[in-house]
Amino acid sequence: MQHGSMRCLMRWVTLVGLSLCLPVWAQVQPPIRIWVGAPAGGTTDTMARTLAQAMGQQLGRTILVENKAGAGGNLAADAVAKAAPDGNTLLMSFTSHAINASLYPHLPFDPVKDFTPLTMVSTSPSVLVAHPKLPANNVSELIALAKAKPGQLNFAIGAMGSSLHLAGDAFKMKAGVFIVNIPYRGTAPAVQDVLAGQVDLMFAAVGNVQAHIKAGKLKALGVTSAKRLAAFPEVPAMGESLPGYESSAWFGLFGPARMSPELSKSLSDAARAAVQTAQVKRRIESEGASPVGNSPEEFARFVSHEIVRWKSVVQYAGAQAE
Repeated sequence: MQHGSMRCLMRWVTLVGLSLCLPVWAQVQPPIRIWVGAPAGGTTDTMARTLAQAMGQQLGRTILVENKAGAGGNLAADAVAKAAPDGNTLLMSFTSHAINASLYPHLPFDPVKDFTPLTMVSTSPSVLVAHPKLPANNVSELIALAKAKPGQLNFAIGAMGSSLHLAGDAFKMKAGVFIVNIPYRGTAPAVQDVLAGQVDLMFAAVGNVQAHIKAGKLKALGVTSAKRLAAFPEVPAMGESLPGYESSAWFGLFGPARMSPELSKSLSDAARAAVQTAQVKRRIESEGASPVGNSPEEFARFVSHEIVRWKSVVQYAGAQAE
């Protein structure tokens, strides 16, 4: 064998030997992908991208976020449900994961059995807003007005079947009032018509209406969280007037089913640690949300409870997927 060929062979043998000596974590790994079933730029997408960076630092891995919007998050969920349980494909889902279990009669996946819950990232209450001309300044006055004028008040609905749509129907169900739903294709046009006085009321994410409330262009009648929000300490929680009422959107991280306990614990621990970092907390709170980072067991119980809870509201509303 020629000297040049021998040197190449020896270099190759040396490189192979060194690679075999490297620990598993130091070897090249593919990026983790987090699928998001909502468009880029929305709250779910923001939560995923905020988490991905900090979680990647915890794991020493690259984490990419990819959007697969459509069917209320079902397209992304289906892709993850059918992915290999190797920890390289995850799902950032939201409240619709539980709502869709009853909203869609023939899902191509089981929202419980086909996923491994890792942690709830955050919760986000909404606020019930009204045009300033509406002669009701709180939830009690709204209920009295709605009972005095059944079918004469209306709600702007940004997306049928969404958590904000069903927050309104849960309110009507619990308060025993009839308020007409006016559907829109998106939050922005719905907010604009409430601002213009074309529609009376709307349940909205805090971030979408906070500036309008502070400017006096909308009035806040109540927040849907169990307690008052720091952003609006003067606005009562709706449960203060309607005991037992609470409705918050949530965002959570899932993997496919059949992940090994060791792998799911590693991913969950990294995600939970990421949620508790100052940077992630600040970003979540800037969206009007609250960081959570609970255990997989707690998150799994929560999701099962949410599926049951929203089923009764979907049935009451007669809601159907668009």
